[in-house]
Amino acid sequence: MLIRILFRNAFRHKLRTLLTISGMAVAILAFCLMQTVIDAWYAGVAASSSTRLISRNAISLVFSLPLFYRERIRQVDGVTLVSYGNWFGGYYQDPKNFFANFAIEPRSYLELYPEFVIEGADKTAFLRDRRGVAVGRKLAERFGWKLGDEITLKGTIFPGDWPMVLRAIYTGRDKTVDETQLLFHWDYLNETLRQSLSARADQVGFYIIGVRNPDRAAETSEAVDTQFRNSTAETLTETEKAFQLSFVAMSETIISAVRLVSFVVIVIILVVVANTMAMSVRERLWEYAVFKTLGFVGSQIALLILGESLVITLLGGALGIALTFPLANAFGQAVGTFFPTFNVAPATLYQALAAAIGVGVAAALLPARQAAQVGIAAGLRRIV
Repeated sequence: MLIRILFRNAFRHKLRTLLTISGMAVAILAFCLMQTVIDAWYAGVAASSSTRLISRNAISLVFSLPLFYRERIRQVDGVTLVSYGNWFGGYYQDPKNFFANFAIEPRSYLELYPEFVIEGADKTAFLRDRRGVAVGRKLAERFGWKLGDEITLKGTIFPGDWPMVLRAIYTGRDKTVDETQLLFHWDYLNETLRQSLSARADQVGFYIIGVRNPDRAAETSEAVDTQFRNSTAETLTETEKAFQLSFVAMSETIISAVRLVSFVVIVIILVVVANTMAMSVRERLWEYAVFKTLGFVGSQIALLILGESLVITLLGGALGIALTFPLANAFGQAVGTFFPTFNVAPATLYQALAAAIGVGVAAALLPARQAAQVGIAAGLRRIV
């Protein structure tokens, strides 16, 4: 019975209520999408493992490191496995078809990244074929690639055409895994460089280091860098999370602006809902006066107004959350190059629900106080 009363009160002025619910839905939708954009920006950080370190040239990632560093890094106490690779920077057919592509040492790399799941036979084929490549599921779907297809990358950092054969399609063990990358054999890159650009051969862009004890990652990083201190190519070794954060930090201002706007949207809809509730209460003050003549106390009337406000905001919030999923999927497909993983996190939904409840409660406070304090005589004078 109480629920029916709340709905009847909320929809007494149908157009106004529907417009308020629509505004609430748009606000919650915008909030969820902007929070998801922020989560996608930090996806690489979230996917980082505490058991992996990244070692690069101390000057800049642009500069390379000698291949022979691998054996010296292996000897550092606490290191379990060392892999290496280069950012290749190629594109497929057209410069617009840009995606992440790396030349890697496949066996150690896949061992360090178990979240890249490849079927047994496909993995064997990839490891055996020097010109073989493994691509993420989303990237394969984007270009319609199938196993056995020849893929030719056009190099930018390493000029020329680079023909390869698709041997494996990996999937992510978790939702945070980037499924838009292309991985190929570092040996294929290096052998070609020995013939055409010998000065750039036997050089790697970064080392990936597996550590035995994540709690001693800082000590292991320092030990690695000490090995090459005062050399011609000093190293900077840090946790994978710190490495990813260094890229995110470049756009921290943009992220802060997006986060601020997402909360401003909630504040704006709070004002809209508060105005709706204030208008509703002013129009029905005489009803609350009648309630008081029937024995209702101020707190009961305040709870009715609070319930009415929550009905409006929760309906709008539920609609906004329901619309978030199809729009997030469409947005994720449209910007897949920039946000390889674009998933609505449960935490975002909880925040949206909390925002809807918070707006409902805050918007009802002043109108509920006004209705609870109205005198019977003053309220009855408003009857037309």
